[in-house]
Amino acid sequence: MIVFDLECRAAGHRFEGWFSTNDDYERQRAAGMLSCPVCGADDVAKAVMAPNVGRKGNQLPEPARATPQASAPIPVASSVPPLPPEAVAMLRAVALAQAEAIKSSRWVGDRFADQARAMHYGERDHEPIHGQATPAEARELIEEGVPVAPLLIPVVPPDQAN
Repeated sequence: MIVFDLECRAAGHRFEGWFSTNDDYERQRAAGMLSCPVCGADDVAKAVMAPNVGRKGNQLPEPARATPQASAPIPVASSVPPLPPEAVAMLRAVALAQAEAIKSSRWVGDRFADQARAMHYGERDHEPIHGQATPAEARELIEEGVPVAPLLIPVVPPDQAN
């Protein structure tokens, strides 16, 4: 397989094309089978590209040189762009509000669905609670009209906290 950088002459969009041989590229170009994936223009030609020359089999890569390590962590490249400052501030505010709400509520553990349902149907007094529910239990509560909301930040059960 040969990979060519191609360019539409109409708008200058660059893209790759994979061909079995150079003759295959020429045949497809002459037949009008090539088009720009961005704008659809059919005036496509090879673009200038750097060749991919592999290392000779008898050459070893240069050994890595020892460099002093800094104590700061190495940033990890991510394809996810950073959040805008407004979104970060909003998430921080929601997390703080959640933390305050948890301080004034009672942990009921895996009995959350039963306790919330009992309060909803008047079988016990209302009070702020938090706990754990399976996805199926949460769906059932919502379908019954029980006012529940997932927590933004997961909560560690008190018996598992450090």
